[in-house]
Amino acid sequence: MREIELLVPASSLEVLKIAVIYGADAVYIGGEAFGLRAKAKNFSMEDMAEGIAFAHAHNVKVYVTANILAHNYDLDGVREYFKELKDMKPDRPDALIISDPGVFMIAKEVCPEIERHISTQANNTNYGTYLFWKEQGASRVVTARELSLKEIKEIRERIPDDLEIETFIHGAMCISYSGRCLLSNYFTGRDANKGACTHPCRWKYSVVEEKRPGEYLPVYENERGTYIFNSKDLCMIEHIPDLIDAGIDSYKIEGRMKTALYVATVARTYRKAIDDYLESPEKYKENMPWYLDQIKSCTYRQFTTGFFYGKPTEETQIYDNNTYEKGYTYLGIVGKKNADGMYQLEQRNKFSVGETIEVMKPNGENLEVVVQRMSDENGEEITSCPHPQQIFYVDLGVELDMYDILRRRENEAIALD
Repeated sequence: MREIELLVPASSLEVLKIAVIYGADAVYIGGEAFGLRAKAKNFSMEDMAEGIAFAHAHNVKVYVTANILAHNYDLDGVREYFKELKDMKPDRPDALIISDPGVFMIAKEVCPEIERHISTQANNTNYGTYLFWKEQGASRVVTARELSLKEIKEIRERIPDDLEIETFIHGAMCISYSGRCLLSNYFTGRDANKGACTHPCRWKYSVVEEKRPGEYLPVYENERGTYIFNSKDLCMIEHIPDLIDAGIDSYKIEGRMKTALYVATVARTYRKAIDDYLESPEKYKENMPWYLDQIKSCTYRQFTTGFFYGKPTEETQIYDNNTYEKGYTYLGIVGKKNADGMYQLEQRNKFSVGETIEVMKPNGENLEVVVQRMSDENGEEITSCPHPQQIFYVDLGVELDMYDILRRRENEAIALD
């Protein structure tokens, strides 16, 4: 059995620390340029240095995305960016995630000591492609989203043992071939392949017949909706044994635009599922209801196994309605305790004294508590915290730890974008 890596996304320094604490073996992040999530907060060089140092102190690796499809005018900037990453001391990134061959060659020249991983954006669908990238000096290749587990297993059998396979196992699915979408650029001028996707696959569409201008005919898949492109979210929590059997090295979570609550929940759940299975397949089966309950507490679009068991059908891939399922609202991350025995928080959503909320701990424990007291930064008593990102202090009647997360159960559906 190959060693398994749980690879978790982070949109910011705060989320990186949560990913590390809640079970990631590695975290992938984007800098302020050359990655495919331009709308994410992303990392300044200062935050990146702090984040990498924090991760390395917890024996967690950090991979930096540089996976745009580059144009001529990008290459000089890429070269300078890689020089900056090379000069980061004492902690450099552990690897770069790259899709463009020109960018790859610059990385190989400028910072050969940093490993190079090949992004899913490079359309890696066969073992010949893996062997090609191995010859160029890549240490890992990310599978295309279109591959089945059977195909991935065959790739594993036909490539060297030291070439690693990374595969997305959870999160949003793109309707385009390995994310190579042109719709966003066509409609809005914002290029998905440069990190600025506007997600037009989630818009509503109608058909116009050329001899009937202005007459819009709705596009029906069936009676349930007209979102003709978008997919359910990928979820493989019930199929860890099959992922292991396929010989996948790194289990990748999608979501560099997600909140700390989402990242903590998904990382913690997959961490426990993987560890339970490795300890005992029976324990994994017994705990399946807990995994499913936790994973469904995130905001999600119903679940699918994607292409892993063959070509998806309408029933397995298209969601039934145009809503997200929302299990919890994210309230904040626990900080240090003050002299009054209260814990610092930065508000993410409003809550009040007397409310019942939940404390989510990295070890899998969830505590239901009642908010006892609140005070502002000056020590003045308050009954609620109404202002976004307001710093305040809270007493929940129990001992807390730094990086515990506060959340409130909602059980509601919200409209899709």
